[in-house]
Amino acid sequence: MTNTAIAAPADTGHITAKLSLLDRYLPVWILAAMALGLGLGRLVPGLDGALDSVKVAGVSLPIALGLLVMMYPVLAKVRYNETRRVVGDRKLMVTSLVINWVLAPAFMFALAWLFLPDLPEYRTGLIIVGLARCIAMVLIWNDLACGDREAAAVLVAINSVFQVFAFGVLGWFYLQLLPTWLGLPTTSAEFSVWAITLSVLVFLGIPLVAGFLTRTLGERAKGREWYEAAFLPRIGPWALYGLLFTIVVLFALQGDTIIAKPLDVARIALPLLVYFAVVFGASMLIGRALGMGYERTTTLSFTAAGNNFELAIAVAIATFGVTSGQALAGVVGPLIEVPVLVGLVYVALWSRKYFAPTPLPTGKA
Repeated sequence: MTNTAIAAPADTGHITAKLSLLDRYLPVWILAAMALGLGLGRLVPGLDGALDSVKVAGVSLPIALGLLVMMYPVLAKVRYNETRRVVGDRKLMVTSLVINWVLAPAFMFALAWLFLPDLPEYRTGLIIVGLARCIAMVLIWNDLACGDREAAAVLVAINSVFQVFAFGVLGWFYLQLLPTWLGLPTTSAEFSVWAITLSVLVFLGIPLVAGFLTRTLGERAKGREWYEAAFLPRIGPWALYGLLFTIVVLFALQGDTIIAKPLDVARIALPLLVYFAVVFGASMLIGRALGMGYERTTTLSFTAAGNNFELAIAVAIATFGVTSGQALAGVVGPLIEVPVLVGLVYVALWSRKYFAPTPLPTGKA
């Protein structure tokens, strides 16, 4: 297929009809995984402590295992030889950086103070969630919504680099400097650069290298046609298996806390709902207004709306303690984010008819 090929807008019902049983009923499986994790955490004595004790350098091995299994198939699908076209798309790069590192954290700061002015621990936890830009599950949502895989891989990599260098600085700005300027109470927090770097290396570096090597060696050995038609369908379902496993483990670890404080969870959940809906919707409108096309606009929107809850929870626990309100706010993040972003996958697919057909690069038809 030449570069002049046109991608016709697809009907949402047609797309979802082609999904596997696992994909089509993903919201059901996710809710079931949440319920299973909460049930296991409540019914199996000592399970949460046992899972939490299996760590290396502060990284939970069960959660790391689930995330690695989840991300590897998605990153193995990326055509890495096409990422250069994404890096050359200055409009996409600049827009993503501005939304991810300027607008989204500022919006979460405003929501935290608007909804939780009397609860400083939860407010701080929400601000930390807003600073942790997504580098993991966004690849799943983007793939399900038929976004641009290569663009997602590049934007996630850029977020990872910025995370290492900018997280601590932005934490100081939003927790100490900006509140001082506005005459608000400040929060003292020390962020470990090593903890942030380790999170990026484990949750992105390992599956990224594995995915790159798998595609490179697989295509070299048997060609792209075999790799994409025979190999990828075999490993594809493991991404969702890893997602469901991660959700079960996460909610088994935090089930007691969530169930013990339902009203607190509800108060934390409300600004998160507003955040995900507004950031995603605004990013879709911005991408459409800039003429990015459906695939890249969808990728822009999911990378902007998603958050790295693994990092947010790890930083909150390391800085304020496992039983802190900041840690609870981090835990509520995926409780709300996972089902909401699954719903936004369907919203994105529905919105596809409102985007003009866009040229596809070679080999994408």
